Amino acid sequence: MKLLITGAKGFIGRNLIENLKNIRDGKNLTRPDLFIEEIFEYDVDTNPALLDFFCQNCDFVFHLAGVNRPKEPKEFMEGNFGFTSRLLDTLEKYENQCPVMLASSIQAELTGRYKDSDYGKSKLAGEELLLQYKARTGSPVLIYRFPNLFGKWCRPNYNSVVATFCNAIANGLEYTVNDPHTELELVYIDDLVEELFNALEGKEHKKGDFCYVPTSCFATLGEIAERIQSFSSRFSPIFLPEIPDHSFEKKLYSTYLSYLPESKISCDLHAKEDERGSFTELFRTDSCGQISVNVTKPGKTKGHHWHNSKWEIFIVVSGHGRILERKLGINPETGTPYPVTEFEVSGKEMRAVYMLPGHTHSITNLSKTQDLVTIMWANETFDLENPDTFYEKVE
Repeated sequence: MKLLITGAKGFIGRNLIENLKNIRDGKNLTRPDLFIEEIFEYDVDTNPALLDFFCQNCDFVFHLAGVNRPKEPKEFMEGNFGFTSRLLDTLEKYENQCPVMLASSIQAELTGRYKDSDYGKSKLAGEELLLQYKARTGSPVLIYRFPNLFGKWCRPNYNSVVATFCNAIANGLEYTVNDPHTELELVYIDDLVEELFNALEGKEHKKGDFCYVPTSCFATLGEIAERIQSFSSRFSPIFLPEIPDHSFEKKLYSTYLSYLPESKISCDLHAKEDERGSFTELFRTDSCGQISVNVTKPGKTKGHHWHNSKWEIFIVVSGHGRILERKLGINPETGTPYPVTEFEVSGKEMRAVYMLPGHTHSITNLSKTQDLVTIMWANETFDLENPDTFYEKVE
């Protein structure tokens, strides 16, 4: 299948094309029925003569080109109506009846705060052109009235308030929330791309004359700004936020991260060192604990302590060692201390070993030359005022 994408360098175009390339190049196998042979990219700086070749040879058109922020209002109609007319005329010239998808806008409804929108009027004119083209040629058309869009690569201070807020807050710039009570319907770019894949397979979501992205969410301008501010106030490269899967917050957080400057996307890790080795926190969460890396020098032992409620998981990723674990107290059935359980561990045959509450434990590096490297997860972050860690020899 040969595809023509107009507006190829725009927000939707970039995301769509990169994901189409993944399918074309065999990097994305989630759409086994899609075969992408060639992608024709058309934008404002493309040689206009190429449009004839593209329209003559394409099997599907994603018409994403449009004018959002012109210098003069008349440019809305020239860009959103004029080029659409030219595109359809060229397809008709070569009797190409392939499906045409149009990226329109909810502003084309010309209701509410959009009733006097010049942009909306130009998009409505483009829709009418497409419907007339369908009636005249019999070609399938798919008109999407997109609401507010957001996601990576969206241009701030242009046509997405989410991009504007994310960029400003991530980079410490000033921004304005004109009316915090204004509610927006929002569609995430990855959800939009998935729907365009549906359209390509003839599985688009449609109601009446219009198609739609089935996954959208609603939030006020004030709510959006507050959520992004909360991301900024808590952000650290080692902090893992707990965000529900598929939620608006997760999509918004991914968008926020894409606007972070280079100065914020790395941080130094601080190791606690002694003669036995080192211990370094890698990641932490609010309620799912922390992940650390523990380095034990050759022949050294760490641990010999137990916890009341805390539990841990040790995974040796390099080296050769031994983990010992013993339940505290006396076995009432035998009248003797509980036995020691031994686990031989190595980076060659990795295994996860639980450090159970009420069990004292230790880890020893059995090598004479190589460090023992262990990834450790604890169900809670370390609290200096209540460490819940008590010395007790295992053996």
